[in-house]
Amino acid sequence: MNQQELVEAFRKEAKTLKGIDVAVYESFGLDPCEPVIGQGNPNARIAIFGRDPGKDEIRWRMPFIGAGGQKVRQGLYQAFYQKELVDFQASKEIGSYVFWANTVPYKPLGNKAWSQKVKSRFKPFMEQVLLTTWNGTDILTLGREAFLWFGLGLPKVQRAALEAFWQSDGRFETSLEWQLGGQQMDGRRVRLHPLPHPSPLNATWFKKFPELLMSRLEQVGFSQETWSLVHKAI
Repeated sequence: MNQQELVEAFRKEAKTLKGIDVAVYESFGLDPCEPVIGQGNPNARIAIFGRDPGKDEIRWRMPFIGAGGQKVRQGLYQAFYQKELVDFQASKEIGSYVFWANTVPYKPLGNKAWSQKVKSRFKPFMEQVLLTTWNGTDILTLGREAFLWFGLGLPKVQRAALEAFWQSDGRFETSLEWQLGGQQMDGRRVRLHPLPHPSPLNATWFKKFPELLMSRLEQVGFSQETWSLVHKAI
């Protein structure tokens, strides 16, 4: 599928999806069937993969732009420019050096995670987003929901491997090789780098998130010289 076909596929599924926070979309004069998907640079080596959009993401039609996303963007800016993030506009611009995606591209009521059934329903389309509109090699996942999403619909042994990795003490320092797209012909190998979710509600890891993110960005070599697959410095 091309980008337009993917958008139409998401819209078709959304028309019968219960649990979309329609009121938030309507408050901004937006169509609740329009997904927030696959933004960023297709040749960025790194993708940031999270759970689902919140109110700010719907308002700006841009992934990871709210409070939690700003934590990620601050880290990206610091790693890229070796200085603190200067303002909101700069946080938007730094997003062009990575790729962004979610498990389900719609805001749920109450900001509660979508059910396994819903995530499984949308996974084939979101996986196509990663496979056909992004060419990179490394995925930083935010939180348990985003990490375990990669095992949805796969054999029990593969799901168990992901769960075991998540349960390990070193999950935020080590990485996992993964076949994106399963065994289908157009699949490809990527590396998963789990991180905790950057929400303030995540009391255990919230204060540690900036340090863990910076360590991950150093591991994958995110910089002005190496952010792109074509190795073109800004």
